Amino acid sequence: MQLELRHLEAVCRIAEAGSLGLAARRLGVSQPALSAQLRRIERVAGGELFVRTRHGVEPTSLGQFVLGKARRVLNEMDALGAESRAFVTGRPLRLGCILLVLVDGLLEQTDLAMSGQEITVDLEHSATALLRMLGAGKYDAVAYGEVNEHEVPLPVGVMARTLIPKEPFCIRMSDEHSLAEREAIDLADLSDESWMTLVEDDDGGPEALVEACAKAGFVPSLRYRITDRKMHYGLIAAGRAISLSQPTAPYAQGTVLRPLVGTPITGRIRLAWNRSTVSAGQAELLYRAAARAYLANMDNNPFHRTWWDARPELHPALE
Repeated sequence: MQLELRHLEAVCRIAEAGSLGLAARRLGVSQPALSAQLRRIERVAGGELFVRTRHGVEPTSLGQFVLGKARRVLNEMDALGAESRAFVTGRPLRLGCILLVLVDGLLEQTDLAMSGQEITVDLEHSATALLRMLGAGKYDAVAYGEVNEHEVPLPVGVMARTLIPKEPFCIRMSDEHSLAEREAIDLADLSDESWMTLVEDDDGGPEALVEACAKAGFVPSLRYRITDRKMHYGLIAAGRAISLSQPTAPYAQGTVLRPLVGTPITGRIRLAWNRSTVSAGQAELLYRAAARAYLANMDNNPFHRTWWDARPELHPALE
């Protein structure tokens, strides 16, 4: 057997994950299959690359040596693909997103940050499908969200960077709701409400909502699933439902946004890109454009500005 790029990728993923189980999920294979592959790689390398510890796996001295070489080879191959495509004129950069608030301003920001580069943007309703399509080559880069501790597996050949590590989900309700005058809402006080389910059902959101409600002592009534924003807001304004919302969401007539006491549900926003089609420079420009699109919505809701300003460690790196 000869080592191939996929073998080097597997070794790097195991080191990054710190466990075979997590690495297998990120690679989209079973743990037994990854363990068998690692044994074959170790036979070629001439010894063990990882040792098991109480906390997972750690690279051996030989493993550190192989990792250094593997990362160098993979980086060079990625650079070869991305930089060679830079010579091809007329090819747009294909960006996929789920329905995040920042999407509305992302095109304007990418036009400013990446002048001369044509960019196409498509919306998807599944974070998992979005990452899968990125790995399959339909997209060059994607922006997506994850809720609480949920982590969407990354395909082989994909890099990811966290844009917003934490934002508190809030509640959108009718401005005539009996709780609308409160500065913050206790989740337990919403036990009798009808809920608008989240559009994305594989980013950890539904599970996080059910778990948070269980801790508050009730099971949420998930009644509506509406993807059209106007209809979504109309049902809430009419008092027929409430929903979780990003804190940067804009005002919608007849509704208000209120934070949840204790922030039981939080979101994370990430960017991912195909290393063979997006250069490191392009990835940095996309990150900056997405960060500016997010920050442009910061003052939509004063409670989030206060929350955000008190946590500078969460702010995106723009310097």
